[in-house]
Amino acid sequence: MAHAKSTDPNVFILPDLGEGVHEAELIKWRVEVGQAVAEHDILADMETDKALVEVPSPRAGTIKQLHGSEGEILHVGNPLVTYEGGGDGAPSSTKKRGPSASDGAPSAKSAPTANGDGSHEDQGSVVGMMVGAMPGVGAGGKVLAAPAVRRLARDLGVDISTVQGTGIAGRVTAKDVKAAAEGTAAPRASAPVLSEPSPRGSGSPSAAPSSIPAEVRRPLSPPPQRAPEPPTYQRPQYQQPAYQPQYQRPPYQQSPYPPQGYQPYAHAPPPPPYYPPPPYYYPPAGLAPAPGYVPSLGYRPIPDPAQRSAVEPGRAEGRVPFRGVRRTIAEKLRESVNTAVHFTVMDEADVTALDDLRRRYSEQTGQKISFLPFVAAAVCRVISPLAGGRFGALNARVDGDEVVQFASTHLGIAADTDSGLMVPVVREAQSMGVAQLAGEIGAIARSARDRSIPRERLMGSTFTISNVGSHAGRFATPVINYPEVAILAVGKVYDGVVVRDGQAAVGKLMPLSLACDHRVVDGATAALALAEIVELLSLGCETLV
Repeated sequence: MAHAKSTDPNVFILPDLGEGVHEAELIKWRVEVGQAVAEHDILADMETDKALVEVPSPRAGTIKQLHGSEGEILHVGNPLVTYEGGGDGAPSSTKKRGPSASDGAPSAKSAPTANGDGSHEDQGSVVGMMVGAMPGVGAGGKVLAAPAVRRLARDLGVDISTVQGTGIAGRVTAKDVKAAAEGTAAPRASAPVLSEPSPRGSGSPSAAPSSIPAEVRRPLSPPPQRAPEPPTYQRPQYQQPAYQPQYQRPPYQQSPYPPQGYQPYAHAPPPPPYYPPPPYYYPPAGLAPAPGYVPSLGYRPIPDPAQRSAVEPGRAEGRVPFRGVRRTIAEKLRESVNTAVHFTVMDEADVTALDDLRRRYSEQTGQKISFLPFVAAAVCRVISPLAGGRFGALNARVDGDEVVQFASTHLGIAADTDSGLMVPVVREAQSMGVAQLAGEIGAIARSARDRSIPRERLMGSTFTISNVGSHAGRFATPVINYPEVAILAVGKVYDGVVVRDGQAAVGKLMPLSLACDHRVVDGATAALALAEIVELLSLGCETLV
């Protein structure tokens, strides 16, 4: 659809907003009828799959008609905007931007012209119009940046076209804009050079360069580590038998007063004072804590859920339409359940030592790190062939009648947002250290929640981790992010009884649930892979840093 033709040069049809996208929901119009727009001005906000996309104007002109209303589902190839006829409706200020007709050379940004057969070529795809050899430049030379980043640049007074992007494919990030505002960023190397758009599908995904810069892919050097201490657990001071009856002291028998045969005097002496028996002393009971154990901070209030009731006060019911992100989630999950054969294996990891390492590592790096980056590092060590993993069968996707296994691990991280479940992707996760994984996971989770994440960061994962225990819950039966073949659910770490060297102690336990597609992964393979993940988190946590 990206190169569909229109017989009317003033009709702009809805382009392909991403590979494989056939329809999109109109979220908001940015223009109105009669408004003069310049080339690349934003016409509307559209929602496709799990990303918001800004649709730019392919030409300058005056809006004559808007096709579709907000909330409506529009199909790719149908008219989106109609301009005033003749192509002369552009504002005068816009016309001055291009070369004059006397230059004798056609402008690269002019409106589409008629072909020999009377048809007119559409302006192409919003995503597919990546032209030129300069990274970070989109259609017509427009710099790639999220809407939130563009607003930040406007607020700071920074010309975003002069900022050198360090994000994926040269995308300008908020960090780049702030550095440019402070004068510490390097300027963009050169102006973009426009070229003809390549036909869709001509490139090979496997031949695409890595989306992470080389300096980011290098793992951080680990902080100085102290020699691991052997896991010696304190023996309880008192052996607890299987059953210990409670001591019952016999009731105090007070001898009768006065005794029998006693002949009182005229004034009898007072009876002796009564002293109650002393309380019986019970030895302290319980288990000793394991080395490195840190007590929990106490009760944490349960936060409000992202999903709220749609029933308004005074009404009996409320209706929520299946559209946008919610409809995409429903379709993907239904496809997964109808296609993959799900089965789940579960286990628990003793992360007492990992919790101690995590706290020490946070103090040394000055970065607050949760358990999730360590779990991600352990998963990459187990399933990525590039990291020496033996269970690469789980690092795969189903493609028709074939199973495609990957050398690199592109890790999907399920994120709960106000719009629904999203799965942003950390690419080349096997080449990152724990601190780098923590930064990447935090960044993509934030951009997913504020809807500024680009669509390409929501695609291409080879394995997914779902942190179901971020608020509550232990074990789960997660639904596979199809066409992947496996997903790991991480439960809430809790205080429980751990046994080492035959001694029981109180430690930290992490529930883990690994769901796999039984058509691709055997039960023994899944169980052994989960056992290796548990072993790395329990005993080999020092090697994950």
